[in-house]
Amino acid sequence: ALSVTGNLPSSERIREFGQELGPAAPFMWPFLFGVVNFLVPWPILAGATGLLFGTAAGTGLALLGVLVAAALQFGAARVIAGEDFRRRVLRRAPRFDQLLRRNGLLAIFLSRIVPGLPWGMVNYAAGLARVGLPVLWLATVIGGTPKVFAYVALGGNFDDLSAPEAKAAIAVMVVMALAGLVLLRRQLARARSPEPPPTLQG
Repeated sequence: ALSVTGNLPSSERIREFGQELGPAAPFMWPFLFGVVNFLVPWPILAGATGLLFGTAAGTGLALLGVLVAAALQFGAARVIAGEDFRRRVLRRAPRFDQLLRRNGLLAIFLSRIVPGLPWGMVNYAAGLARVGLPVLWLATVIGGTPKVFAYVALGGNFDDLSAPEAKAAIAVMVVMALAGLVLLRRQLARARSPEPPPTLQG
């Protein structure tokens, strides 16, 4: 559905592509989503999912696509990257590496709700840091579902952003962004605070 020049297709072309897939489209889409996500950011794919399947079905299909993409990127990091490469990459983000090792579920959850963090890079980092795939999936479902819904709803109502679903999607994105920044700030403050000295009992 993407042109060779890298231009994004129109909403009409996306709908035509879905019709070309036929009845198998809902079954094929999550896997296509996961593969194409290596080249195209997931929010764009989620919006296309909304155009093709509507908000209700599209949210579930896009979430499955996000999980497929996470597994593929996670697996690529584990299979392709050697130990030296893994250490070099994680050394550049020591705090995130430490948080991943200490509490992978929390680190990935925060990455899903904090605005501006690329999910793909976090998927690769999780693979490099030896976080379990079930942890990656669980954190993605918990933290990522509201954002997935928002982008799907915006895509499904691309022609009418004044629709109630589009307004709800924008509200969800604002709330998620604020909540993510607050939680991240608290987590960073907690990481910087010195541990209390041990108390002597006697």
